[in-house]
Amino acid sequence: MNPDIARTTDMIGEQAKLIENLRLELSKVIVGQEKLLERMLIALIAGGHILIEGVPGLAKTTAVKTMAEALGLKFHRISFTPDLLPADVVGTMIYNPKDGTFSPKKGPVFTNLLLADEINRAPAKVQSALLEAMQEHQVTIGDNTYKLEKPFLVMATQNPIEQEGTYPLPEAQVDRFMLKCRIVHPSRDDERRIMNRFTRKNDIKVNNVITADQIHAMRNILDQVYCDEKVGDYILDIVFATREPKKYKLDIEHQIEYGASPRATLYLNLAARANAMLHGRAYATPQDVKEIAHDVLRHRIIITYEAEAEEVTSEDIITKILNEIPVP
Repeated sequence: MNPDIARTTDMIGEQAKLIENLRLELSKVIVGQEKLLERMLIALIAGGHILIEGVPGLAKTTAVKTMAEALGLKFHRISFTPDLLPADVVGTMIYNPKDGTFSPKKGPVFTNLLLADEINRAPAKVQSALLEAMQEHQVTIGDNTYKLEKPFLVMATQNPIEQEGTYPLPEAQVDRFMLKCRIVHPSRDDERRIMNRFTRKNDIKVNNVITADQIHAMRNILDQVYCDEKVGDYILDIVFATREPKKYKLDIEHQIEYGASPRATLYLNLAARANAMLHGRAYATPQDVKEIAHDVLRHRIIITYEAEAEEVTSEDIITKILNEIPVP
């Protein structure tokens, strides 16, 4: 084995106990939903934002709140509503009549972990107030720019079925989410465990098991996780197949209005390496890419009206691309 990979594997092994402790704390409250927990851990390690979509009652908000408790980071929650203003998110300048000066009043975005609850219930101008924070990790209030604390992570939730009084997220903002995770109802066995656990008075205490410094250490290790050039080419093939499907002999050009952006390439690389790290490996494989591809790409492929008429979704297109592109 390459000595660098062996050294990184040892470092990942040292972090495995921390990650396992975090999983255990989350599983105290979250029953089932293993895929959601995996994606939240990938977002945490890779430093990307995550959009969680699911019908009401699937513990989307609870999962994020539990994650915040287990991490011991500063946590703020914003419930997005139609009457919310951008200043309610980022803050504003307050006039002081005593000396005639303005001073900044920082909004809830100044935190480590921000829960944007039901993000599609607020108008576009409020949603866009998060853009600078998500991309640049800074906020401009008045004439001054303020850096956000590290780590900074946005975890947003949205309900896909109740569309009355909701506003679709601007494409520019959707693209800034590393992952869009869709969650479904739990299995019968999981739902029985939920019923048994939460229909009695039961004070579940979630312990703080990881510090901000340890998160930074994980991210430094992620930088050393190896991605072979062949895996990099596989990532590029997948992304470019969404833009130029004819070159890859895919008959889906009429179904795609716009293909994935370059952020898809970056996030596929980062998320695949983070997935490898979660499984104790210091190198990413094509399987890591395939496992994470739907979550990275589903919100970046815009389908045509023709595809909608054929009831073809971005999920179907991604599946077809993954089935057709040769795996190295």
